[in-house]
Amino acid sequence: MAIEATCHCGAVRLEIESAPGELTSCNCSICHRLGTLWAYYSTAQVRVIGETATYRWGDKSIDFHRCATCGCATHWALVEPTRDRMGVNARLMPPAVIAAVRIRRLDGADTWNYFDE
Repeated sequence: MAIEATCHCGAVRLEIESAPGELTSCNCSICHRLGTLWAYYSTAQVRVIGETATYRWGDKSIDFHRCATCGCATHWALVEPTRDRMGVNARLMPPAVIAAVRIRRLDGADTWNYFDE
């Protein structure tokens, strides 16, 4: 079943092949400010429709995308894809889709380990 995630104004839509099996809440300097819950997918599993603006920080390996109109963080993508992976902000998905999905807490601010390991 395909899932649609949308920004607040609807200018950016992400069509995703399936609901996430797990979500990540990261406490790094940008993720905790964005308030995102990341669902990870292969780039082939996600279709991004609409115009986004990007922000690149730190080691400059990831572009954080946001709606160019309302500013909602939509997804992240690797600048130079060394692996087929991207993050989708699951908070843009219908709440019923993510209600029962396990949320793992990642210590991206320090150890890069999950707190539940």
